[in-house]
Amino acid sequence: MGIPAVATLAVATVVPGAAALTRPGDRVATVGDAAEAGAAGGPGTAARAGMSPEASRAYVRTVSRSAARTEPELPTLTEVAAVADRVAPLHLRARWLTHDVAVWSGPARSTDRLTGLDDGTKVQVTGLVHDGWAQIRRNGRMVWVRRDALAAEKPAPAEATVGPAAGVTYAPCSDGSSVESGLTSNAIKVYRAVCAAFPAVSSWGGNTGYGDHGAGLALDIMCTGSLGDAIAAWVRAHAGELGVSEVIWSQQIWTVERSSEGWRYMSDRGSTTANHYDHVHVTVF
Repeated sequence: MGIPAVATLAVATVVPGAAALTRPGDRVATVGDAAEAGAAGGPGTAARAGMSPEASRAYVRTVSRSAARTEPELPTLTEVAAVADRVAPLHLRARWLTHDVAVWSGPARSTDRLTGLDDGTKVQVTGLVHDGWAQIRRNGRMVWVRRDALAAEKPAPAEATVGPAAGVTYAPCSDGSSVESGLTSNAIKVYRAVCAAFPAVSSWGGNTGYGDHGAGLALDIMCTGSLGDAIAAWVRAHAGELGVSEVIWSQQIWTVERSSEGWRYMSDRGSTTANHYDHVHVTVF
């Protein structure tokens, strides 16, 4: 039973000064151990020379973990995207909408349609544009609208009265008869009736040489905003009397054949005029 004590004492005499670092049953590291550690090239070789195996392994783990943390951890792309639309960019600029617009979550109509904004609304643009779209900051979120709907200056106030001034009448228009050239009888009826009901309208598009216009079956009523809303609704309400087959306004279409569906959304054609934000298009039978 005295053998372990003798072995401990013998080891302690091999390494001078080691007795102060040992406890009964501990194995004291020798010069050979230190040489072995040096050959292995492990971290902190000199510091490990006087350690027990358990202490040496703990030291290596500590050094390894410290080394692993020297490089900062970068956020993932998903983490960045999750907060990107909540970070307000610098130098926001005021702009005003020139007509009613839809607001989208991204610069494409394949993204989510979030809400709509009326013409004349003041918005804050970030300066980021993409393929005809402009980014704006709305209610703390970065969203997108069509770029051609933005103006650097506040638009003039809308007409005080946008409702019809009269019922359906076919009296000659005070603007003259030049617009009627090349139009069919139903198209002329639309021209005269709208001219009388909405005297604020001063510009028209008649026979332009192609499509329904070229055949004299279509009329463009130049207007924007609430005036356009009122004209489009009025023409629809009197479609039977006027011989109207379809109305296009503000990127929406209404047809007699599918009248029960109301306004139907149209795909983007690339500009304010092509998307019918600056005129009501009327086609007749």
